[in-house]
Amino acid sequence: MNQLDPAFAASTQGAKPAPLDPQVQLFVQRMAADASKFPRRDTVSIAEGRDIAEKVRAPWTAGGPVMARTTERQVPTRHGEVMIRTYYPKEQRMPGAFFYIHGGGFVLFSVDTHDRLMREYAERAGIVVIGINYTRAPDAKFPQPIEECIDTVDWLIAHAGEIGFDKDQFFIGGDSAGGNLSLCTALHFRDLGPSPIRGMVLNYTGFSTDLYQDSVVRYGAGDYGLSLHMMVWFYRNYLGRKEDYTDPRMNLLDADLRGIPPAFLVITECDPLYDGNIDMVAKMKAEGVDVQSKVYKGTVHSFLEAVSVADVAGVAFDDTVRWFHQHA
Repeated sequence: MNQLDPAFAASTQGAKPAPLDPQVQLFVQRMAADASKFPRRDTVSIAEGRDIAEKVRAPWTAGGPVMARTTERQVPTRHGEVMIRTYYPKEQRMPGAFFYIHGGGFVLFSVDTHDRLMREYAERAGIVVIGINYTRAPDAKFPQPIEECIDTVDWLIAHAGEIGFDKDQFFIGGDSAGGNLSLCTALHFRDLGPSPIRGMVLNYTGFSTDLYQDSVVRYGAGDYGLSLHMMVWFYRNYLGRKEDYTDPRMNLLDADLRGIPPAFLVITECDPLYDGNIDMVAKMKAEGVDVQSKVYKGTVHSFLEAVSVADVAGVAFDDTVRWFHQHA
């Protein structure tokens, strides 16, 4: 039997999790308590699992900034129509738009679960924010959601005047699976050139299908929200073929990133995806990408949704707004 590489073994032994920010810990405890009232999402139908996710997330979307107006409409893609929601802040200080793609492992969540998050960006930056309800897995397998996002960007740029933003100041971003879709979309437009995307915001993004990482061992047991079990469940629903796991649009640490727009990475310290985010920053720098990043100490996956109770979430929003202004 092959011996485990001693260096690798040493890297996973005795590695203690970092302490949680007390306010973030409150978020984790409340989320876990609410989730415990329902069956585990992978043990029920997809529809039931999504409904549970919406109910558990609902308390965290309440309150926050009030918009001047919010609109919804259907837009065409090669796979049929998708719904977009547009948020108009009371004071529009930036003329462009921020196209935000929600996370949820490609399976769960929606513009409703991320409603407050998008309102926070709109209010703090003074920018139009546009969310998308892309078709989720297993209804849509890889790469359909990527193609829906690409087609939606094309439509948004073509209708910028109608929607009310300057197409020359168009940002894209998302969290977790949404960050993955954002980078994939940016790679597509990089290849077409010139890209309409001014920059990307990548919040605790899933960049790799490699689950054999120290941060997965340290934080993937489920005590910090996102678990290894759920990540495997997400991948099983989203990826239909064995070769999808190594496709550079899924395993983005193998993609050619040269020439992509500037990026800002919000990195959570207590997150199974931490190592992949650190590796992505290094890769971007090595390939000449204009990249900035920040590790938010004591935070967990999805911590931006805790903005009502966690000061560090507000700090992360404001850091992103400053980055917007730098790249406007």
